[in-house]
Amino acid sequence: MTENTQGKTTVSPDVLMTIARLAALGVPGVSRLAPISGGVNRLFKRGTGDGVRIETEDNVVFADLHLVLQENVNIREVSRNVQQNVARAIQEMVGMDVGHVNIHIEDIDYADSEA
Repeated sequence: MTENTQGKTTVSPDVLMTIARLAALGVPGVSRLAPISGGVNRLFKRGTGDGVRIETEDNVVFADLHLVLQENVNIREVSRNVQQNVARAIQEMVGMDVGHVNIHIEDIDYADSEA
């Protein structure tokens, strides 16, 4: 006899932020995430220090990532790779659709010898 349990799974925005953060950091050329200043996230003390802002609406995820890239990388290519990696990770891990993944390049990390 098979037991069929009806229930609901909810995913915390913190889980989505962690997935997006790790997926972004896994892309070659990304140095780190930049803190997000201001905005509504600061009021709620959520997502201000980790460079990721996540919103969900009708089971669709909208992400904004604030990145610091490594030097001598193709910004457009790295950004595209981050968008694809983050969207794929969210879709595969939690099964939610992704509306957009906006990339904000905040800075470039240059080697100390060149600074």
